[in-house]
Amino acid sequence: MSDPSPTTFPPLVQETIVLTGPTASGKTSLAVQLAQRIGGEILSLDSIAVYRHMDIGTAKPSAAERATVPHYLLDLADPDQDFSVACYLDEAHRRVREIAERGKRPIFVGGTPMFLKAVLRGFDVGPPPDWEFRESVQRDIETFGVDALRERLAQVDPISASRIAPGDTRRMIRALEVSKQTGKPLSHRQVQFDRHVDARSCNVFALQHERSTLHQRINERVEQMFQRGLIAEVEQLLARFGPLSRTASQAVGYREILDWMNDGGEVDALKDLVATHTRQLAKRQETWFRSFSEITSVPMNQFDNESAALEFVLHHIRRVETAS
Repeated sequence: MSDPSPTTFPPLVQETIVLTGPTASGKTSLAVQLAQRIGGEILSLDSIAVYRHMDIGTAKPSAAERATVPHYLLDLADPDQDFSVACYLDEAHRRVREIAERGKRPIFVGGTPMFLKAVLRGFDVGPPPDWEFRESVQRDIETFGVDALRERLAQVDPISASRIAPGDTRRMIRALEVSKQTGKPLSHRQVQFDRHVDARSCNVFALQHERSTLHQRINERVEQMFQRGLIAEVEQLLARFGPLSRTASQAVGYREILDWMNDGGEVDALKDLVATHTRQLAKRQETWFRSFSEITSVPMNQFDNESAALEFVLHHIRRVETAS
């Protein structure tokens, strides 16, 4: 699928409601209730749910949930296709306009940090990926280590080198790639997207659980996914599409099963590995969320039930609307 024509996308934070949080935090259920209360329609904020037939491992909304409230930005591409942030944003901006024209409220729901940042602060598409260059840098990392990669980036883009987390090799490689292709540091291109609004003046929420509670929810979700046939889903994907795209094949849950199919092993050990990687993903998501000043935390442990959490969100929305 080719990228759309825009090179930059403005933020959508003032035009929408955003409900995010780590994986398995309960976003979908709360979002459906919120949409019913305020006349909203839901837009997925998930980089893997854009793929058709990847349903179990992405915990896509159920048929009943989709029948209750319209959902968009799901099932946009086959899993053997590359699907960029630019493709996502092109579709997202179009859907937001359509929802608003119907007099409904657009509600973004999901936990992919890069998609979230693009919705909150806008996005500079930048040059297309250079896979040969990326593979070359990846080989250098395997030989010389991550510290050498950071030193290399610091020479061409010291601001990005200081901002990017030490273990985030994907973003460091992209920063190097942009500098190489454009002759301009990525950090200079993104200055216009560093502006943000205060949490008190926008409707951006992140569900927050105590660590032990979230881990338990993740463990239960992983078990349910395997019971629903996650392994069979991956087998069917391979039979129908052959090798999956880079993004699809690296998704937590799918990546581990693909490796397991090649290497073998006990299913229980596979489940444990998926649960471990999912908990690590949740931790990375929470780190990202803390960097967004736009976010109002929804402390789920302080509410007796989901309805109380919903009232907390609604109260904030009414307050923002009254102040605007």
